[in-house]
Amino acid sequence: MIPRLSGWLCHSLSQTPEVCLRPAFRPFSSTSSTLAGAKGHTPKKQRPRYRDPYANKHAEARRAANIARQIVLRKERAAALGDPIRGVPTPFLESFDTALPPPATASAADLDLSAEGAADRNTISSAPVSEVSVSPDSKSKSLSRPDPEAPLLNHFLTPPELSAALSTSHALTRPLASFISDPSLLSRAISAHAAAHTNASEALSRILSLSNASSRARTQANTQRCIETFGRHATDTFLRPRPLTSYELDPNVVTDKKTPRAGKDTGSSEVQIAILTAKIRILADRWEGAEKNDKVNKRNLRLLLHRRQKLLKYMLRKERGGERWRHLVGMLGLTEATWEGQIAVEDGARVGGGVVRV
Repeated sequence: MIPRLSGWLCHSLSQTPEVCLRPAFRPFSSTSSTLAGAKGHTPKKQRPRYRDPYANKHAEARRAANIARQIVLRKERAAALGDPIRGVPTPFLESFDTALPPPATASAADLDLSAEGAADRNTISSAPVSEVSVSPDSKSKSLSRPDPEAPLLNHFLTPPELSAALSTSHALTRPLASFISDPSLLSRAISAHAAAHTNASEALSRILSLSNASSRARTQANTQRCIETFGRHATDTFLRPRPLTSYELDPNVVTDKKTPRAGKDTGSSEVQIAILTAKIRILADRWEGAEKNDKVNKRNLRLLLHRRQKLLKYMLRKERGGERWRHLVGMLGLTEATWEGQIAVEDGARVGGGVVRV
């Protein structure tokens, strides 16, 4: 606020033309002071810098070649990592569709699973069982393997149990000669009994066959096969344990004794990974088929993939590329994409649309 002046001072100042009592203030303007009062002024646009059209074409071609090369490298990197959902087809992995034992292949006891026979852990881990090298002296290194898995039947039955039940029923329903005095009638009764027993055996074999079973029954059978194949109660007989760490080898360190296992091994990492792989294959087949728009199925598939990825990372850290790790990865056909990077399940025509982002 400008202070008020007395009357005689105002009169004396008004007589002096050089003194101006207005404050030196000018409002802000984006234009210069010389052009602020000009009417109709528009700023000039800067003319584009001249560039040779031949150089423009060359720059666009280089940019397009760079983008195309990035796409090729991305595809090659994804192919090297493998499919995070399907993995590499192996006989044991394909047998999940029928829940029947795979055809005779090289057994795990015949495979060279030692560190000396593996030049690179990733090459053996990504190769199926039939492609892993067989060492001639591996049998002397490993212990004896138990009998191969027997074919399973529905309702948790085994072929010996079915044979015993059929033989018992055949003996109980056989016609007795003491009650039939006519030989011709006895022969006809025996032939009719044999035909009925044959029909009953054929009907029971079809009823108990896993090829005619439901998806739930096949999943239960695959779970039992995974326990018998990867459970440590079976693999400890022909696979050597992981090497001990320096902490475990220290004589001054007192470690607690492990509680002995009661029954079959159903909770180890390799068993859980195998069971998750069987379930992932079922969900992948459904998502690939008529249920490709099922969002709940897609979410369940993503959850199982991430759960298996965590277990694989844990087992890789604990086993450090040991025989158990190579046995699991070789039998199930797991690739590096199943435990490395970020797994993203994307919509597509096939389940191979699952990608890995590193």
